[in-house]
Amino acid sequence: MDARFLGITELTETPSVAVVIDVMRAFTVAAWAFGQGAEKIVLAESLDEALALKACRADWVALKDGPPAPGFDMVNSPGLLRSLDLTGRTVAAGTVGALAVKEASLVLCAGFVVAEATARLLRARPGGSVTFVVTGEGGRADEDLACAEYIARRATEARTDAAEFLRRAGESRAAAELTQGVRRGAHPDDVALCLELDRFSFAMVAASEDSLMVLRPTREPLPGLGEELR
Repeated sequence: MDARFLGITELTETPSVAVVIDVMRAFTVAAWAFGQGAEKIVLAESLDEALALKACRADWVALKDGPPAPGFDMVNSPGLLRSLDLTGRTVAAGTVGALAVKEASLVLCAGFVVAEATARLLRARPGGSVTFVVTGEGGRADEDLACAEYIARRATEARTDAAEFLRRAGESRAAAELTQGVRRGAHPDDVALCLELDRFSFAMVAASEDSLMVLRPTREPLPGLGEELR
């Protein structure tokens, strides 16, 4: 597998396969939302779009990064979200990473909590190039880069040890800001939850549905992939 690691602004062409990484905290929260029963997550281009989507659909849940704000039901914190029942709900969340590669034939969204399921799906596909989109700090966020490198390694080397990758993520700027309370709308357990390796057994696949980019969990083989996610 030919792996490339790029920031959003470094994308100059549409990749065939893209794995979008946001460890602290968007895709950790997405995984927790599915773990709490959410049916799907609609990936909006902005917070305003997320609110607009919810305004047309009263049963949807709107999520934002940072402190609570009028109109939003949740903030981007796994520690706060884990106590919510989202069974059957649709979540609208502002994000740009997955939308930047929405034309790719396969778009996966990931963090450490779904690392193995994501790597397993990549192992099941024929060889080729995979672009890992490092969303934080203009593509330089070490927690995202460490996770991307770990998944890439796991996709080709089954015995890869996660310890060094998790250490890097735990010592990242994002982890420090969450621990020190610099980032608002956080829970004291957020960093630990973001570094909980393979907490969930599903991968998360984003695809276009009715002109919207929609994220869903999957344990099933995708078309052209022979290995089932377990």
